[in-house]
Amino acid sequence: MKTAKNGALTRVTKLDRPQSLFVIFVVFVIFVIGAWAVFRARWAVAPAPADGPIILISIDTLRADHLPAYGYTRVRTPNIDALAAAATLFEQAYSHSPQTLPAHTSILSGQLPFDHGVRDNIGFTVKPGQWFVQRALHERGWPTGGFVSAYVLRSATGINQGFDTFDSDLPAASPELSIGQVQRDGSQTLAAAEKWLDGQGSKPFFLFLHFYEPHKPYAPPERFAQYDPYDGEIAYADELVGRLFDRLRTAKLYDRSTIVLLADHGEGLGDHGEQEHGMFLYRETTHVPLMVKLPGRHSGRRVATPVQHIDVVPTILDLVGMPPRAALHGRSLRPLLEGTGTLPDTGIYSEALYSRYHFGWSELYALTDSRYRLIRAPRDELYDLARDPRETTSIAAERPQVKQAMRTAIESLISSTSIAAPSAVSDEDRQRLAALGYVGSGSAESLSLPGDRLPDPKDKVHVLEKYRRASDLAGGLKYAEATVLYRELLADDPEMSDVWLQLAQVLVRQGLTEDAVHAYQEVIKRNPKDAGSLIGAASGLLRMGRIEEARKHAELALSVTPAAAHELLAKVALARHDRPTALGEAKLAQEADPTLPMPLYVEGLLAYNEGRYAEALGPLMRARQQLQGRTLQMNDLNYYIGDSLARLERYAEAEPYLLDEIKVFPHNTRARAGLAMLYRAMGRDAESERAIDELLRISPTTEGRRLAVQLWTMFGEPEKAAAVRKGSGS
Repeated sequence: MKTAKNGALTRVTKLDRPQSLFVIFVVFVIFVIGAWAVFRARWAVAPAPADGPIILISIDTLRADHLPAYGYTRVRTPNIDALAAAATLFEQAYSHSPQTLPAHTSILSGQLPFDHGVRDNIGFTVKPGQWFVQRALHERGWPTGGFVSAYVLRSATGINQGFDTFDSDLPAASPELSIGQVQRDGSQTLAAAEKWLDGQGSKPFFLFLHFYEPHKPYAPPERFAQYDPYDGEIAYADELVGRLFDRLRTAKLYDRSTIVLLADHGEGLGDHGEQEHGMFLYRETTHVPLMVKLPGRHSGRRVATPVQHIDVVPTILDLVGMPPRAALHGRSLRPLLEGTGTLPDTGIYSEALYSRYHFGWSELYALTDSRYRLIRAPRDELYDLARDPRETTSIAAERPQVKQAMRTAIESLISSTSIAAPSAVSDEDRQRLAALGYVGSGSAESLSLPGDRLPDPKDKVHVLEKYRRASDLAGGLKYAEATVLYRELLADDPEMSDVWLQLAQVLVRQGLTEDAVHAYQEVIKRNPKDAGSLIGAASGLLRMGRIEEARKHAELALSVTPAAAHELLAKVALARHDRPTALGEAKLAQEADPTLPMPLYVEGLLAYNEGRYAEALGPLMRARQQLQGRTLQMNDLNYYIGDSLARLERYAEAEPYLLDEIKVFPHNTRARAGLAMLYRAMGRDAESERAIDELLRISPTTEGRRLAVQLWTMFGEPEKAAAVRKGSGS
């Protein structure tokens, strides 16, 4: 007998079988329709975890407020606009550092700079074993590929950890260039990424693609000449993004992909006085674009909630269905992407240590929430972003409670951190420094001081811009004018190590070796572990014939740049005609850097110095072959090959090597003089004269004029030699 609660079932069982089946069918249909309705409703707001490719695009130095998607009207970016229309766009996304390497380390690790330890572009590398999102996806079985366009993100920085494929193969360059000048065109980076993409099937993969445009120097293709140079490079970056999207569509991957587009930091462009980036933490350098497109649907959603770089990794982990990492303090943005929830307001941390490390001024910290931004400095600044988004007027005095609360929050974040020197000075090195006359270590002392006791960077912005003007003059071969500006800066503040370093380099270009060595030594006094100054001083001392001093400076560089130090010690041994030591140091240089073919170079140079030019060619050519694919090339290698061939009267073979030398090392006056002699020997007198003119243009120095006079005298043209002596040109 059926109970009352089963009465409905009893009534159904009393129906005949066809009726029963019909009722069951109707109930089933109703259930399916209801479930489908629920599913459709959820699909509209909550995508399934990403099971297709994840593509992270970083556009270097891109200000959010210079994109039409963020309200800008002076440039067209149709491809980024189309992505924004299909994505969730975050209106208030912030970087943690206005420098490329620290910012990208935060983007890929989900950690703040003081946690991962990369605080500046120079002097820091990613620690071995650093956890990155690409490592997590690799361990999940996803192919991972990284393709970058700037030397500051090269594999040697450690940013490559966790990638199956990491391509930082940049064009051949001179070690004399600044790291910002060593880059490759975004089209070359894209081509390398596309080749990798062609090898990926339908399996999910992770692609990290970095474009250096619109980083200075701004040199957009001619087709974007209607825009200001910075905006023209943005338009070019947009074109590259569009080409990537076209390739993804052709491969039927675009709709399946989760695409994240962001920038590492912005650009000053004169706002608050800074033209470029690195020193300040105002919105022009920390407010970045961020948009996320999920697979197979269109969003067009705009989110005003402040978010940050360290939110990217937790979001990716959430979207692929991986558990969160307890060590990460960022938040998954998935509720905002789905429109299913909100995130609580949080303070967003940023730091700028560039002024401390490079000029001895105070570092800066910032904390940003949905309403206010505090910049902690010797004189704090507080801005109401709702009323003053361009940060024109600090209200620190009017809102003391807000200022104090945010300052306290910053202090709690950094209380257990320190402004560590990139490299510590050992007791042994300290003794060596003292033996060479270097007293103290100004860099370490200044780094131990509280920032509030150092100059406020906002009081020094005119100094920074004068420094950068001098650097631009040097880049335009106006060395004498650059020297004047550098010396003016140092007369006002002789403690600026970076200015001494730049002065040393322009003095080298002018052939003023003794003055250059003095400038390098001023850097070493303040920063005893500055690799560039130790190597620069050693090289200059070697050119001056002060061989023992050169050796001692090179030895001081062993702990910070072993390959370059051993390379220089090999050259010191060559100058002493000490074959065994030269070969031994060459071997140690290659052990420190397997891409540096020093043993072959030294073997060839030993034969060259003994006049055995045919024998020199074999090892020198093999050294050249081993350098293929290496970004930083070896000075004089192509010169010695070309000169050996010329001395063997193999003139046509010699020409391309001399041209290669001056292409990478335009200031190599020996190579330019060798080219002039080669053309003269081949009867190409007009080209020989142009080579001398170019030598004087590139190196308008005492050394350059001396070589030009020697050449014209050798060619039997005393009038032209006299004209050079008088400074009237050739």
